Amino acid sequence: MTLSTVAQKYRQRSPLVFCLTNTVVTNFTANVLLASGASPAMTNLPGEAGGFAALASAVLVNLGTPSTEQMVAVEEAVASASAAGTPWVLDPVAVGALSVRTDFARRIVQQRPTLIRGNASEILALAGKDSSGRGVDSADTVQAALDAGCELASKHGSVVAISGEADAIIDANRTVLVHTNGIGLTRITGGGCALGAFSAGMIAVHEDPFEAAIAAHGFYGLAAEKALAASSGPGSFAVAFLDALAATEPEELQNLKYEELNHG
Repeated sequence: MTLSTVAQKYRQRSPLVFCLTNTVVTNFTANVLLASGASPAMTNLPGEAGGFAALASAVLVNLGTPSTEQMVAVEEAVASASAAGTPWVLDPVAVGALSVRTDFARRIVQQRPTLIRGNASEILALAGKDSSGRGVDSADTVQAALDAGCELASKHGSVVAISGEADAIIDANRTVLVHTNGIGLTRITGGGCALGAFSAGMIAVHEDPFEAAIAAHGFYGLAAEKALAASSGPGSFAVAFLDALAATEPEELQNLKYEELNHG
């Protein structure tokens, strides 16, 4: 796979990632995009979202703190992105644990996101399976969610990324486990949400969203490993992670550890 090439194109093209995301993580997500070499845009305003989605390189839909206004903006953005051929990412935060966002996510996923990215419990719930999630926290393993991920990928024509002890990247025909140590990201707010935005940027610059998702998760995980080694706790990790994103070179993806699984 040409993973280092994906990261090189990301740096060279500086994709504009339009983020309809949650209020808890907006600042961190924007800083992750800037540190990694992309350009962030944040707005949840109906009337603007559709036009912006058509102009952006990629769109992130994150359901962490949904409001009525944001859901209207999301539907505008998704319709516009689909019409313009703009790739978009669905991050179904806390789906399964909370009913309004669960119903909304199951409706919006019918619009065939380029990438669905979540933890194991969120992916299980989005697929209509029993899950053990507690809000944003997953109580299910990646292994337990693989079949649900395959089902979502086949049904909606999407790539599915499941974050956990090893990140699973799935499309209709392929499944790969990406092995990095991202434990530091679980101790700060916004680690997973910002990964959705970063993945959107990677998908924007590469013709194969499956490879782009692997590159995104691998690059992000390698930066997290560097940040963990350079930090003494969650506060210093967050700062070190932004520095590591900026310092990590595309060529480092040549040594990424990943495992191809029998699909389905």
